[in-house]
Amino acid sequence: MSLRPLNDRVILKQLEAEETTKGGIILTTQSKEKPQEAEVIAVGPGAVVDGKTVPMTVEVGQKVVYSKYAGTEVKYNGEEYIVVKESDILAIVE
Repeated sequence: MSLRPLNDRVILKQLEAEETTKGGIILTTQSKEKPQEAEVIAVGPGAVVDGKTVPMTVEVGQKVVYSKYAGTEVKYNGEEYIVVKESDILAIVE
């Protein structure tokens, strides 16, 4: 990838929305809620605090849960990505 995030930014690729509910109901495109789960595509070097770089806690390839209204949506080479601060990531999915 040629997008490289700066400081404590992380580039995420949103996972696909569920097509059916757990009960088997097929959802239309309009009723699908965007998932808050994504895969980490790229990670910045970390935030600078008191002149020292604080290392990032997430790594490329991990699946994470992020805040609902976090980040900025970006289109690059026909793909959609979300750029968020590391603090907007709530959890790592294991």
